[in-house]
Amino acid sequence: MIWQLLLVALALGAAYYRWSRRRLYKLAAEIPCLPDSYPVIGHTHFFAGSNEDIMQALQHVGRISNDHDGLTSFWVTNRLFVSMTDPKAIEVVSKACLDKDEFLMKYMRTAIGYGSIFAPVNIWHPRRKINAPFFSRKNLNQLVPVFDAKSSIMADLLRAEAGGADFPIWRYITTFTFDTVCETALDTEINTQKCSDHYYLLRAIDECTQMLAKRMLQPWLHPDVIYKRLPLYKRYQYHLQRVYTFLEENIQKRKEKITEYGVKNFKNNNELSHFIDVVIQSSGGLEKGYSVMELREELMVFMIAGTDTSATAVSYTTVLLSRYPDVQDKVYQELHEVFGESDRAVALEDLPKLTYLEAVIKESLRLYPPVPVVVREVHEDTILPSGTTLVDETTVMFNIWGTHRNPAYWGRDAEEFRPERFLQGPLQHPAMFVPFSHSVRNCLGATYAMMSAKTALANLIRRYRLLPPAGVRVADLQRPLPVKFDVMMKAVDNFTLRIEERNQTNIL
Repeated sequence: MIWQLLLVALALGAAYYRWSRRRLYKLAAEIPCLPDSYPVIGHTHFFAGSNEDIMQALQHVGRISNDHDGLTSFWVTNRLFVSMTDPKAIEVVSKACLDKDEFLMKYMRTAIGYGSIFAPVNIWHPRRKINAPFFSRKNLNQLVPVFDAKSSIMADLLRAEAGGADFPIWRYITTFTFDTVCETALDTEINTQKCSDHYYLLRAIDECTQMLAKRMLQPWLHPDVIYKRLPLYKRYQYHLQRVYTFLEENIQKRKEKITEYGVKNFKNNNELSHFIDVVIQSSGGLEKGYSVMELREELMVFMIAGTDTSATAVSYTTVLLSRYPDVQDKVYQELHEVFGESDRAVALEDLPKLTYLEAVIKESLRLYPPVPVVVREVHEDTILPSGTTLVDETTVMFNIWGTHRNPAYWGRDAEEFRPERFLQGPLQHPAMFVPFSHSVRNCLGATYAMMSAKTALANLIRRYRLLPPAGVRVADLQRPLPVKFDVMMKAVDNFTLRIEERNQTNIL
């Protein structure tokens, strides 16, 4: 009798559960769905395997979305995801649905807490206003000498690789961006580029992001009761605590320095507005402003996004230039027109003149966006331009990788590397190019990243000719690069190429 009652209760519970989600199932039936869905797990099996396998799965979803007018759906256990590659639909959802997916974001928050990129709307909105003054054009203009000095160190160190064998350029570039972030955010000279003893901190951040990426997309790692008993969790906590200690020590030093000088004198003497100073002051000062934890959260976001986004953009651009010598020739010609044969520093007034270099960086970001997907939660009915209505409990994935290769907007040559497309006037739709997300919840650091990238590439290409790896056949040079998902999308081979020094008396 008890078993019969239990079975009836289970049956009634299952029926009610399905009835309460009837609109979600109706939506799933309206949108083309990925094949091979299995009971309970849905399409979770697509995201099994290595970080490279995960990225291939996300690319596959993007292609299917493009084949079905920019929309497709898939199930991860009992959760419905709608993948979007149609700019018009992305425009609507990015304005109507500001909450990022809470289910996935909670794993990012184990590292970043409520840092503004991943925070709920009620926390994100006021924090964005507090952080925004640092990213004003006036303030960013002051940072160009830092970008130039740090990237000049990178160029000097690369001389050891000139004329030699294949090598991964990633470490040179990521240590440059990390040193830049530490100075602009914390006013701290960590000098990772020259001091390998400091590389441990950058490595700790990289390890954390890799482990987070794997956990987010592999549901069997989601339950804390399982994850916290794995060796993976102990390693994750070890690296995370090293980063926290570094940030908290620097926060304390900065607060002591502000107290020592007095707020008024500190502002007058501190010509360069560092991120930590801006958020302390704009959040209410030492007494009423951000707590140490809140400062750590925002600095953690800056360190991860500022280091990886800029480094990934520069690294992809170098690899693509090494494989497209005609494009590299045009970039060098433009640099020669601006700088002549001098080795002078890159100045603020030089950056607007480098229009072709900017187009090259944008085309690199189009084909290889550092953040390949963004997720949003739907909490109320949202009608798409196609007439489809997204309902509560839907999770939307902006498949940026697929959007940037959507032939309906980019043409039949969408898979080709052609920087000139960014010199042909306004884009057909503002949401067709979204490497830093879109609308009100876009990345505040987009201009910072572009200025850093242009400065670094100017210093790099003025001194070196970029060459593809010696072992790559000519027929394979322009094939898509193998990539992996580590929160950011990175090259599997750590951006391997060769370089040789230029003869400064000759233009290519």
